[in-house]
Amino acid sequence: MTGYVIRRLLLVIPVVWGALTILFILFFIVPGDPVELMAGASGRAVPEATRQAIEQQFGLDDPIIVQYGNFWKRTLTGDLGTSYASRRPVSDILGETFPNSLRLAIWAIIIETVIGISAGVLAAVRQYSFADGLTTVITALAASIPVFVLGFLFQQVFGVFPNEQGWPEWARMPVQGTPEHWNFFLFPSASDWRYLILPMIVLASVGTALVARMTRTTMLEVARADYMRTARAKGLNERKVVLRHGLRNALIPVVTLIGLDLANLIGAAIITETVFNWRGMGRQIATSIFRRDAPVVLGLTLVLVVAYVLINLLVDLSYGFFDPRVRVGKEKS
Repeated sequence: MTGYVIRRLLLVIPVVWGALTILFILFFIVPGDPVELMAGASGRAVPEATRQAIEQQFGLDDPIIVQYGNFWKRTLTGDLGTSYASRRPVSDILGETFPNSLRLAIWAIIIETVIGISAGVLAAVRQYSFADGLTTVITALAASIPVFVLGFLFQQVFGVFPNEQGWPEWARMPVQGTPEHWNFFLFPSASDWRYLILPMIVLASVGTALVARMTRTTMLEVARADYMRTARAKGLNERKVVLRHGLRNALIPVVTLIGLDLANLIGAAIITETVFNWRGMGRQIATSIFRRDAPVVLGLTLVLVVAYVLINLLVDLSYGFFDPRVRVGKEKS
């Protein structure tokens, strides 16, 4: 097990190197001039003296291979650079955006886990019933509607329309913004809870549908297993048979799906964060790409790649722990 963990951790090196190298090269291919951004020229010609000063300050006048080497020297010493747009250290931007993205992802995972697993178990236990059919229809809709469409729809239905109709304050959901005050890292203050509701539901929509369908499928598979029939033959009531024997075995692939989705949600919430103006890493990366703010994009991507690989490692380890048939060891020659 120790050797397996070490090998997986070593895989972080080529993955991070490959992802950041591709991004670094792309910034020299795509059109645009970061000097104009930093000079505030907005399409106007930048005075030559100003251009030379900016290029010298940020090393943009060096050959690409030199800039590439300087980038890795700074990164390996913990310096993520300085934003071209705001002139702020990327580490400060990371400290502001990463907690918000992590909070939103965790709440989305909680919804996926609770609602997705519950709906999947109900659909499997009552196969071909109205509940099963309703779950199938809702999950199909949730998985097929684009996230940005669902986000704008929720804003209109739960934010704009109630505001136009003069509904009470508690019934009008904010359509933009991020909670300012958090308790115990995850819990917004009483006045800020409403800012979290719509984004976390929209972000969790596709994942919840997938978890529900996966749970239903695996529950139907284990329902025909010999140990389920044995449990019923021993006289256990149906609730214990389903939850203690069926669900525990059916959850192995579901837990894997949820863990992988957590890694995805931390950085893949670009659309949701943009629609709801949520100050997270996804929105920041999208904004920085349009601005050609390379240090911000590279710095935040570095954190996302490392987080993704580490979460995948934890998922693999948990999978081997829950399923005794999985053995982590030396490969047979």
